[in-house]
Amino acid sequence: MTYHIPVLLNECIEGLNIRPDGVYVDVTFGGGGHSKAILEKLGDGKLIAFDQDDDALANQIEDERFFLLKQNFRFLRNNLKLMRQIPVDGILADLGISSHQIDEASRGFSTRFDAPLDMRMNQQQKLSAADVVNQYTESQLRNMFFTYGDLHDAGKIARHIINVRSDQTIKTTGQLSSLLQPFRPANKLNKFLAQVFQAIRIEVNAELDSLKLLLEQAKEVLKPGGRLVIISYHSLEDRLVKHYFKQGKFDGEAEKDLFGNTKLPFLLINRKPITASDEELNRNNRARSAVLRIAERTDY
Repeated sequence: MTYHIPVLLNECIEGLNIRPDGVYVDVTFGGGGHSKAILEKLGDGKLIAFDQDDDALANQIEDERFFLLKQNFRFLRNNLKLMRQIPVDGILADLGISSHQIDEASRGFSTRFDAPLDMRMNQQQKLSAADVVNQYTESQLRNMFFTYGDLHDAGKIARHIINVRSDQTIKTTGQLSSLLQPFRPANKLNKFLAQVFQAIRIEVNAELDSLKLLLEQAKEVLKPGGRLVIISYHSLEDRLVKHYFKQGKFDGEAEKDLFGNTKLPFLLINRKPITASDEELNRNNRARSAVLRIAERTDY
């Protein structure tokens, strides 16, 4: 089984505008597909990769120019500082979960299997999906389902989970899917369950908080002219990336200097988001929701 087919591979490599002697960072190593393509473009440059998932470490690339760190990318700056590799020439992030994580039943990411409620990208962290489902308050569950899953019945779903768990612990993905049956829209069970699982997964892994930290730190570690290339898979991620690229912050208007000039840390390379071609979608259906944005660090 293929660990993970790299999405928008050629577009990402082109977007990085790789210099043979440059230093690049792949903050979502996974199966190593993007990293291998970056290494092919490097001469005596260097590639540093991050991944918090133990399974990804088995895909280590034997190359003296390559360094793989078992870390969440929220610790980007500190690790690059320790390695004395600031500034860098480019950063690539392929957000979301890998095909391997989805297809590995025991990880609990997929609605296709009856497996333990886990969903941890870092298997060493304490908080799991079971903890969220069984320990969060009704208010916490409601906010999570509404904000991260865009579920209009978020309040009713949260109340139902509270009622069910008062009689039994919800331990598996199958139990969770079963108890949610009364709320499924007609003919949209798969989409509905995907929204529920997405909301829980984002909460378990603090995905949006990590993305914000990555964007803020990228501004600090990229050299002027360096590229930031990010693939998002849902609107919550893409909205953060889009606004930060355009405004240099996550909400509100861009900052201005004393003379009224806008101070933007990034210059957009692609005005419109890049999506997968029909040819790629035929090869890899999981690229269907991928949105690629590319920006270049300014000298601000």
